Parts: sequence; C-alpha cells; structure tokens
Amino acid sequence: MKFLIAGLGNIGPEYELTRHNIGFLVLDQLADQHKVDFASARLADKTEFRLKGKTIHLIKPTTFMNLSGKSIAYWMNELKIPKENVLVVVDDIALPFGSLRMRTKGSAAGHNGLKNIELVLGGQDYSRLRFGIGSEFGKGQQVDFVLSNFTQEEFAKLPEIIKKANEMIISFCMIGPEKTMSLYNT
Repeated sequence: MKFLIAGLGNIGPEYELTRHNIGFLVLDQLADQHKVDFASARLADKTEFRLKGKTIHLIKPTTFMNLSGKSIAYWMNELKIPKENVLVVVDDIALPFGSLRMRTKGSAAGHNGLKNIELVLGGQDYSRLRFGIGSEFGKGQQVDFVLSNFTQEEFAKLPEIIKKANEMIISFCMIGPEKTMSLYNT
C-alpha cells in the first residue's frame, strides 16, 4: 500500500523558517526520523521510506504554494496513489499556534495552496493535517504574518509539535484518517 504526504511551503532560503513553510518543516523532520534524504524530482523535492509493508512517499512541491495542486496531481498519477491515501500538511491561521487538526475534507478557508489543490483535484475531499500558526496580525497584515519567521518562543516549542504532527502522519498511514482523528484531534 502506498501513501503520498505533501508538505506545503515555498522554495528558497528566504521562506525556509516562515510560518507558511510548516509543511516543509514537518516533512524534513519526518525524513530525518526515517533516515532518508530529499532529492530534486519533477515538480517537487521527494523521498520515500517503507514502514510495516507500506511505502510512504513525501513531497515538498517546488511549484510555490499557489500551484501546489499541480505537483500533488502529478505525483498521485505517477505513483498511482488514490486520493484517500493522500495527506496534505498545511499551515492554518484559524487555529491557535501549535494546534493540530486532521480533516478528510473541508474548504480552503482562503489558503491559496489549498484552493489550487481543490481546483486541480476537482473537490475538497482530500485529507489535510492543519498546523495552527495563530493569527497574531493586524488588519491587512496576513501575508506579512504568514511569510514571517516564528518568534523565539514559538520556535522553542516547534520540535515537540512537529513530533506530534509526524505521529499523526504515521497514524494516518497505519490506521487511517478516522481513527487518527479520534485519537489526536482535540
């Protein structure tokens, strides 16, 4: 059985540790944990590992956030992975910093990466792991906020939250989204 885990973010050193790149950060940690390295591939940096008879493919789209759907659709097709075995890891300003929520469908809620995935995949019925980044910004400051670095206090808390996000990803692959949501969503 194969799974595709897509962490959303933007390529380039100027975006590396920004809130909008939490999908990349989560997958980097998961790859480190399983001792695999990302390599440049078509429309994404990609790696994979096997766990208990399952192959887990990780991609970090190199299309920039607003065209993430193109990369995800390409790899779903290339690897012949059905939509129910796809999980998108994404930042979410509607959740307090550090909150994690898995959903099997839902609206893009104004997130341009999710809007593009919805457009390319033809609907909202794909799983996503929403990583709360908070909403500590004033009117008209959303773009600056999501493209800014985490505070030192947030950065200190990230390893533990990312570890939990990775537990949720593995759980998604091993026992499915419904059981994972009942175990982890609070």
